[in-house]
Amino acid sequence: MSPVKTAPAELTAGDAALRTQYLTEVLALLYPPPCRTAREDDGEHNRIAEYLVVPNAHRPRLLVPNASPAVAAAAVRRYAEPQSRMARLKRNAVVAAVHARAERLVFRDRIVVTGPVSASIDGYLSDALRRDLSVSVHIGPARANRKPVLQLLTPEGDTFAFGKIGTGPLTQRLVRAETAALNALGTSGLTKLTVPRVLHAGQWRGMQVLVQSALPVWLPRAPLTPRRLTAAMLDIAGCCGYTTGPLNQSAYWHELRARLAAVGERPEGAALLAAVDVLAVHAGETTLRYGAWHGDWAPWNMANLADALLVWDWERFATGVPLGFDAVHHELQRRIQSSGDARGAVEATVRRADELLAPFGVAPVARETTALLYLVDLAVRYLTDRQAEAGARLGVLGTWLLPVLIRRVEEL
Repeated sequence: MSPVKTAPAELTAGDAALRTQYLTEVLALLYPPPCRTAREDDGEHNRIAEYLVVPNAHRPRLLVPNASPAVAAAAVRRYAEPQSRMARLKRNAVVAAVHARAERLVFRDRIVVTGPVSASIDGYLSDALRRDLSVSVHIGPARANRKPVLQLLTPEGDTFAFGKIGTGPLTQRLVRAETAALNALGTSGLTKLTVPRVLHAGQWRGMQVLVQSALPVWLPRAPLTPRRLTAAMLDIAGCCGYTTGPLNQSAYWHELRARLAAVGERPEGAALLAAVDVLAVHAGETTLRYGAWHGDWAPWNMANLADALLVWDWERFATGVPLGFDAVHHELQRRIQSSGDARGAVEATVRRADELLAPFGVAPVARETTALLYLVDLAVRYLTDRQAEAGARLGVLGTWLLPVLIRRVEEL
């Protein structure tokens, strides 16, 4: 399993600068004083780890532990699944370089961490899991919910776990939420998909830590049929039971309105409030069925094998939402990923509401309402998390989501 988001092939100058800054911040969090980080080993302090910076310190994406060729190659091979043939070729070239110990010819930048192991994240995780390990660190793009994501490897180079570190109020809440979700799902009797197991959960230096088992995403993939995907989504939808009732009397509606009220003073929040008021007039008495959803079921958060559908990144899992939210979310994210046209993706997704939601038993009269409710829910999430302020690529809702949502609501 790899809970890592796939980044665009080329980074903008702004994103590169943010990644460089974030690299410094992450190193300070994972290796606080008296640990030290430097470009070269001074020979005077105990070495904790040596990292190769991939592809370089100006555009960091991954810190690869250089403990051995096997560990370095595995860290690159398994940190994320390439989304194109060219990306796979580049990944394989990097793997070959580190495995052949030619990394000094390919990677000019490295970071040496020295100091007492007990003060580092390596020491904490080794003690918590009671095993020797190496840590690989993913440096993600700017997002409000960005957090250190760690790949944990054995001395032989096997990936056995992934760790998430919640560093601020939002990411700590998300890490706690994912821990609770995985614990609940582990005993829910799922049969159509496989989720990670919680190996460790705790706090370190005031930060929230979750370590989850690595799903075998490196095994050969199989084509994913719509039928299999829908069956897995329905497995999740019913894992905590169902309820039925009018939208305006549901716990979901009252919770959504409360979340919206908290961001209503912002310009985009005010536009959302107006749209929700119109939606309430036209669809408030519509009867819906409510169940659970993954919350971020996207192509990069799953892998289909011949005998298993692996799904990870459960930090947005929630219960009591209108059935079919996962299907709408997956369709939207798939379209954004494939086309790059976020606004067009929203339009196309809403147009497919009938086709997407029919397998979930959503009544024809409620299908467009369900799709629009999902867009409201997603917009409230972006505003609550302050994605625009964090520099997220789609953080400004007025450029893609809001225009479509407002127009479709007004046409009801």
